[in-house]
Amino acid sequence: MDLLGMPTIFLLVCISCLLLFTTWRSISQKGKQPPGPITLPIVGNILQLNPRNLPESLKKLSKKYGPVFTIYLGPQKVVVLYGYDVVKEALIDQADDFSGRGNLPLLKKLFRGTGIVTSNGETWKQLRRFALTTLRDFGMGKKSIEERIQEEANFLVDRIRNTHEQPVDPGIFLVHAVSNIICSIIFGDRFDYEDRKFLNLIELLDENNRLQNSIQTQLYNFFPTIMDYLPGPHQQMIKNIEKVEQFTSEIIAEHQAALDPTCPQDFIDAFLNKMEQEKRNGHSEFTVETLSRTTLDLFLAGTGTTSITLRHGLLILQKYPEIAEKILKEIDCVIGRDRSPCMADRSQMPYTDAVVHEIQRFIDFLPLNVPHSVIKDTKFRNYFIPKDTLIFPMLTSVLHDSKEFPNPEKFDPGHFLNANGTFKKSDYFMPFSAGKRICAGEGLARMEIFIFLTAILQKFTLKPVVDHKDIDISPLVSSLANLPRPYEVCFLPR
Repeated sequence: MDLLGMPTIFLLVCISCLLLFTTWRSISQKGKQPPGPITLPIVGNILQLNPRNLPESLKKLSKKYGPVFTIYLGPQKVVVLYGYDVVKEALIDQADDFSGRGNLPLLKKLFRGTGIVTSNGETWKQLRRFALTTLRDFGMGKKSIEERIQEEANFLVDRIRNTHEQPVDPGIFLVHAVSNIICSIIFGDRFDYEDRKFLNLIELLDENNRLQNSIQTQLYNFFPTIMDYLPGPHQQMIKNIEKVEQFTSEIIAEHQAALDPTCPQDFIDAFLNKMEQEKRNGHSEFTVETLSRTTLDLFLAGTGTTSITLRHGLLILQKYPEIAEKILKEIDCVIGRDRSPCMADRSQMPYTDAVVHEIQRFIDFLPLNVPHSVIKDTKFRNYFIPKDTLIFPMLTSVLHDSKEFPNPEKFDPGHFLNANGTFKKSDYFMPFSAGKRICAGEGLARMEIFIFLTAILQKFTLKPVVDHKDIDISPLVSSLANLPRPYEVCFLPR
């Protein structure tokens, strides 16, 4: 009997040792996790964070806890990376480990994690690879897309001219012009500036920009389950996105009905062809649902970021007329008054190029970055970060680094100029993020900002409706995106 009991005793001892080892390993790893403020059950760190200005709260915490620290948005754990060195180390040096998309509750609610921006794993890899290839096929990064931007810039200039020097909010014009470029790629056509259906769509996007600043919207990321049952601006944001998705779905249906597989005209046609090729693949990532969400992602990303950058840029140039005047001199010298600006001009216009870069740096459009996540248990700077942990690689900490950009809160084109007036590149310039998840439309956005801005300034002088000294160029801050303050301007023909 004793002999029969020995294997059992031995097994129990082994199991006990294994449990002790597992417990020790868990405690050991937990001890290595990034530090952070004391967390309360359910509410997390809401007492240490200002939902209306999360970037500023995280800046203060970084001074206490260092460049890598932990916070909790309600029950959700987030590791914050603050500073150029740690952001670069994560997104570039350990790019694969940090290549996951971390979905904040609001982003998950709005975009469902099925499109190119918010998906993960094999879905994301295949959709991104297909999108990049197809967008290049339809002109992105080529001369043909530059010509489309130049043509749209001419439409934009004509639309501005029709304001007859009266005060106007340029936002709608800029959104429409920028959106028409991505629309020509994904939908195969642009929309007229008087198209009522498209104007309604733009108004929905503009309304969402305003709604994201509400306290209810900010609190959604802390208490999504509760906020789902409460009325407020966050509910309207969700309804607006649904309306935009309905718009894209209707266009997809029209493409399905008129598709000529031998002659795809745009991104949607190419995607539909890919769906047909993979219909026998029971696990294909190319479905009507992923087409709808990817189309929506491309449309929103290709419309919002660049148009908001241009809106903010025109406001800044009203604040500093001396900077605008230097750009005008460079435009007159290099481009003249007659021909359209082109990307080849940029290398001969270092001051204008510096201003464009400084606009993007200064406005700090996505201060938190679009959230990442780690795709596996990851060791980072002697810390242990468990798989699927949400990561905030803070772009604001890079773009406003005082060592690289002296007086970072001041708008100064000199941040991107050498002493001899030539353009100065900076590794810290990453408004489009970096690494595996860098914005797929970075090249298109850079082209649009330069050509649209120079085309406007080539034809018009900006006249503020208030004294330029009284213009406030500080952004309206939210946890998702920094937006320019509402304004009007008069466009005086040159």
